[in-house]
Amino acid sequence: MASRRRTLVVVSAVLVVLVVVAVAIFQLSNSRTFQLFGALVHRVETPEKVVSLTLDDGPSVLTPQVLQTLEDADVPATFYVTGSELEQRPELGRAIVEAGHELGNHTATHRRMMLVGSGTVAEEIERTDAAIRETGFDGEITFRPPYGKKLVALPRYLDQHDRTTVMWDVEPDSDASDTETIVQTALDETRPGSIILLHVMYPSRTASLEAIPGIVDGLRAEGYRFVTVSELLDMQTS
Repeated sequence: MASRRRTLVVVSAVLVVLVVVAVAIFQLSNSRTFQLFGALVHRVETPEKVVSLTLDDGPSVLTPQVLQTLEDADVPATFYVTGSELEQRPELGRAIVEAGHELGNHTATHRRMMLVGSGTVAEEIERTDAAIRETGFDGEITFRPPYGKKLVALPRYLDQHDRTTVMWDVEPDSDASDTETIVQTALDETRPGSIILLHVMYPSRTASLEAIPGIVDGLRAEGYRFVTVSELLDMQTS
């Protein structure tokens, strides 16, 4: 009986440890502010009222509409594109660049970059870098992990290649599906140096696309100006 109790205690302790480790790994992989290796930015510390608008995924068939919306609002954006979609629609990547926007790397296949090896990380990033360069974009290529997921291999690769993981501190469409709420959330949560994330590339996200004019007008009324992510990173004060 005593032996059985000891076994149960040991098994229970092991299970508790495994749960704690699993929770810690989950929290680490999702953190917007911390990773094991290299530089991570979710917001830039600056006294200036500057903000970056970032758009994830694509390019898609909605890209021309997105570009028109940005042109009408007279605002620059950083597009975090996937290599596979960019390879399918290279003309849309060129259109983004010709319109004066910035292209960032969002991996080739938009997979979760947690339990992956170094070879997979290199393939996902370098394939997308190559597709971006094919558009004629010659600026700094910043990187954002799909779903914000990262653990060991991805941060290590980025650190070895002197690249920064770009996250975000404002994601107004994460829970909202109506334009008015998305706009108001962005206005409420934005601070100097914020990085705003929107998902506008698919028909299910039309509310996010329609929110851009309201976000831009509202923040400009508060004295903000918009810059690309690479320009924002150059403004870091610490």
